[in-house]
Amino acid sequence: MEFKNLLIETADGVATLTVNRPQALNALNSEVLTELASAFYQLEYDPAVRVVVLTGAGEKAFVAGADIKEMAAMSSFEGHQFALKGQHCMMAMEKMKTPVIAAVNGFALGGGLELALGCDFIYASEKAKLGFPEVTLGIIPGFGGTQNLARLIGKNRANELIFTGRMIAADKAQAWGIVNEVFAPEELLVKAKETAAAIAGVGPLGVTYAKNAIANGLNMGKEDGFRYEASLFGVLFGTADQKEGMGAFVEKRKAVFTGK
Repeated sequence: MEFKNLLIETADGVATLTVNRPQALNALNSEVLTELASAFYQLEYDPAVRVVVLTGAGEKAFVAGADIKEMAAMSSFEGHQFALKGQHCMMAMEKMKTPVIAAVNGFALGGGLELALGCDFIYASEKAKLGFPEVTLGIIPGFGGTQNLARLIGKNRANELIFTGRMIAADKAQAWGIVNEVFAPEELLVKAKETAAAIAGVGPLGVTYAKNAIANGLNMGKEDGFRYEASLFGVLFGTADQKEGMGAFVEKRKAVFTGK
């Protein structure tokens, strides 16, 4: 499928998905959100893809936010529908069996930060700036930002970032636990792809089930989470990947996983 606002390149199990609207700092309008949801579905079911690296075109922005020009004239009903559309896109990514790494190369503001938070983890450039400026526009984050940020870094810090509308630098975002690692701009994609390649080289079913266990376990009590983890652990013992992985270990050879 061809996309107007996205670029997809795939090599060695790693797909690089680039939001490609540099003239608009990669802002998310309705068209881009629709394309992203379609791309997540396409990549999830592409047998050649085991990991996705998500980034933005150009040097200035990952995604600078939702498209304010489109939002400015919206009615209350239209705003509600736009939020639901954005949330659908984020949930489509979060529910992917395929891990997604955000490579934040510049501004990740509003909807852009929400997009990054929907990824499994975030790497950032030293030049990256992150924040939720929605209150400066008289609104709030609408693509899941209030929920994902508070769950990630706690209520108090989420309150501070969202209530003030301020941007924070990549190093502070790392200290707060939003960003995993910070790299020089020229190293960002290289490092993200290195990590993606490491993930692509292990058992894909193990990675998928681990992602599932972590995401769903966070919404359970601890004992229920333990039981859920044990059930998934057991299911994996019925897979060819488990037989291959443990057989390769015993035989002192490299495992060749098929995702079955």
